[in-house]
Amino acid sequence: MYTFEQQLTSLFEQSFDKLNFDKKFARVVVSNRPELCQFQCNAAMPLAKIAKKAPIEIAKEIILNLPENNVIKSVEAVMPGFINVNLTEEFLASSTQTLVDDKRQGLAKTEKPKKAIIDYCGANIAKSMHVGHLRATIIGESIKRISKFIGDDALGDIHYGDWGTQMGMVITAVKEEQPNLPYFDESYTGEYPTQAPFTIKDLERLYPDISGRCKEDEDLAAACRQATVELQQGRVGYRALWKHIVEVSVIELKKDLADLNVDFDLWLGEASSDAFVPATVEQVKASGVSRVSEGATIVDVTAQGKHEVAPLMLLKSDGAVVYATTDLATIKERVDEFKAEEIVYVVDGRQSLHFYQVFDVAKRSGIAPETNMIHAGFGTVNGKDGKPFKTRSGGVLKLRDLIEMGKEAAYNKMNEAGRGEVFAEEEMREIAQKVGVSAIKFADLMNHRSANYIFDIDKFVQFEGKTGPYLLYTDVRIRSMLSKASEAGLQAGQIIAPSTESEINLMLTLDKFKTAVQKAYDDKAPNIICDHAFALTQAYARFYNDCHILNEEDKAKQASWLSLSAVVAQQLELMFDLLGLQVPTKM
Repeated sequence: MYTFEQQLTSLFEQSFDKLNFDKKFARVVVSNRPELCQFQCNAAMPLAKIAKKAPIEIAKEIILNLPENNVIKSVEAVMPGFINVNLTEEFLASSTQTLVDDKRQGLAKTEKPKKAIIDYCGANIAKSMHVGHLRATIIGESIKRISKFIGDDALGDIHYGDWGTQMGMVITAVKEEQPNLPYFDESYTGEYPTQAPFTIKDLERLYPDISGRCKEDEDLAAACRQATVELQQGRVGYRALWKHIVEVSVIELKKDLADLNVDFDLWLGEASSDAFVPATVEQVKASGVSRVSEGATIVDVTAQGKHEVAPLMLLKSDGAVVYATTDLATIKERVDEFKAEEIVYVVDGRQSLHFYQVFDVAKRSGIAPETNMIHAGFGTVNGKDGKPFKTRSGGVLKLRDLIEMGKEAAYNKMNEAGRGEVFAEEEMREIAQKVGVSAIKFADLMNHRSANYIFDIDKFVQFEGKTGPYLLYTDVRIRSMLSKASEAGLQAGQIIAPSTESEINLMLTLDKFKTAVQKAYDDKAPNIICDHAFALTQAYARFYNDCHILNEEDKAKQASWLSLSAVVAQQLELMFDLLGLQVPTKM
């Protein structure tokens, strides 16, 4: 279904055809002066210079040549040449009626779906997820959901870190504590145990300890590097132990992600693309874009406008690979194995130079000549002091602790509102879990991903203003009202022509869903959907205040308002799903 703007633009294009005006000027947009009109066309100003006529005269000609239609109620040329447009109430009603029970709320799937991979989260094996993973995880999850909704064959890939020096550190730490395990006996030829010799709590203790000691003990650091090399070269015992490390870590990882309502289509780590490194290096060299400098293999990178960019290092002078090499190998894997036409990296904005280098080399070397590669960078989560958010003691806050903080804040807020007298303890905790996590996610997603923001949990769990709880409560309240109506024998019916300004505004707002989702997809910016969701709740609040649905005596109006309310709830819930928010049935 076309938006109101698109349908009006089509009518104006027909007028332009008659007048031999260039149709690129025929665009109709939402009015920036809603007190004057609903939509406007500003074509007369640029056309005046071409036609050498006064803008107001051109505006009048455009109006005179509009085709007959049932869309436009009023159209007026105003000085110096603006064209103000309002829609008929009947058209608004019939258009809104089409949204009833429409799971897509009028937005058709793309006619040109892409195979896309969304790379987000980037958790590290054997390490706890922390506040730094929050933005990548929830922004990436929303971008993936939006891409799938648009119609792309989109896959979310966690691409966890399971192949770096931290693996050698953990292996060495386990060897220190349990040296007699068969994984460390190179002469061992039997079956390795199926049960891991450690728990996630052991890993969370072992890794920070040995990582800290490596900074002070060069011999220990060298031993860890050697263990990493042997793992990557295929030492059998180390590979078996590594699988345990990954399996134990992923089980815990999935618990945190489930609380955030996040899941992945691909659970692949850096190790997955390791097999593509040799072919990647060979392809870059064969393409002729690389050169040797002081023993290292580098690739000169295309300048960014007038700014020179440092070369990308492909291989160190000793032949060792670097992050850029493995990232290129990952792109090769995704293009060769998954036929990716688009790859989106949801990674800290401070990595923009790195991704510019990698994408440039991937294009020029022929690794991904046709693939659209996007770095959807994001800003930082800061404390109230404006610095990166940490614990009170100055340490990095674990993601698990952050989630618990949200749950507890929502629980306390509900208690303050007296909900503890309504719900049993178990139900309160269940509601608080959804509300608290949604509060954290919405507070993040409502900012453009490139912006930094202040983490203030007390503000996030408020039930008024632009917050997750406020939006969830609006939906729960609508569903409760519809349930009461049903119990009273009231039925939703045909949506009829609106009779109040708040009805008209609500119908106009509902139509903006299509534009919001499409732009959020194009810009990889979920905040656009957050903005629309909040605008819709505000429009509904005004409508609900003006139109006393359950007490309305006019049954046709009442039935229409019930249907209109149901559409609002359905659209809100669809947006919540695109944002990855879970909605409680009660609040």
